Parts: sequence; structure tokens; C-alpha cells
Amino acid sequence: MNQQITVSSNTTKRMPIYGALVIMLGMLAMLAPGIVGVSVAMMVGFLVIAGGILRMMWAFQASSLGRGVLVFAIGSLTLLCGIAMIANPLLTTGILTLLLAGYFIVDGFFELIAAFQLRSVSGWGWLLFSGIISILLGLMIWQQFPLSGLWAIGTLLGIKLFLIGLMMITCGSQVRP
Repeated sequence: MNQQITVSSNTTKRMPIYGALVIMLGMLAMLAPGIVGVSVAMMVGFLVIAGGILRMMWAFQASSLGRGVLVFAIGSLTLLCGIAMIANPLLTTGILTLLLAGYFIVDGFFELIAAFQLRSVSGWGWLLFSGIISILLGLMIWQQFPLSGLWAIGTLLGIKLFLIGLMMITCGSQVRP
């Protein structure tokens, strides 16, 4: 069943342009995965710092001194972790890479289980294929660690952006003004 979405003609005309821009961003990320990986690590560090500061501010709203001190201590620890992440982005990139590898392996394992449970459903093979690829990708990242920390995050983000751009272009052609 092919459904059409009605939107303004300006949006329809711009969708392929937006998709092309996202594809170019994805290609840039794949061409410079190390820079992108460190940038992502730095951004995560800044977000952790912001979370720590907000948690410390929240401590002053606590109903008791003991609870306030505990929340302030946890906020301070969060703040210090964020500072450490920014101070050493390569270490942060390595840790994020290990988490990413673990995620791919666990996600792939559960996709395999789901695929075998859905054998009677049409298209279950794609889920099986996705699970196998996820596990292999996770193992490849894990096996190449710490070198994979230099390429994994940026490359995978680049691939994701590339695919999002393709989706924007192909789905944008389905939209009618």
C-alpha cells in the first residue's frame, strides 16, 4: 500500500536538497572519522558537565540536609566526570567505542533471538541478517580496540547520516504538494 502525504510545495522541493546536504555531512564524517569521534566525545562531556551542574543546583531544593548533601555530591561527581571527558577526549572516545561494541553485540544477539521466534513471519530473514551484521560489527570494533576508537564513532555516525539523507530523498519523492 503506497500512501501519499500532503505538504506544502516548498517542503516538497526542499526535501531532496536537505537529503543531499545530510548525505554530504555523512560523507564528511566518514572521511574524517577521528575528528567526528573526538567531537562527539567532547559534546558528551559538555552534556555531562551540564547535567552535573543542574544536579548540584537541584541539591539546594532538597527536603533535608542529608538528602541535599547526597544529591550535591552526586552532582559534583557528575561534573568531575564531564570535566575528565573533556580533558581527555581520546580516552572518552575509547570508552564510548567499547560501549558501542558491547551494544552492537547485545543488540545483535537479541535480534537473532527475535528472528528465530518470528520465522513464520515474512521478512524474518532481514532481522536475522541484521543480527548477524550487528554481532560481526561489534566483534570487529572490539577486536580492533583501541585503534577502533579512532574510526568507529565517526564512521558509524557518517553511515547513519548517509542513510538518513537517502531516506529523505526517497521519501521526499513520495510526498505530493
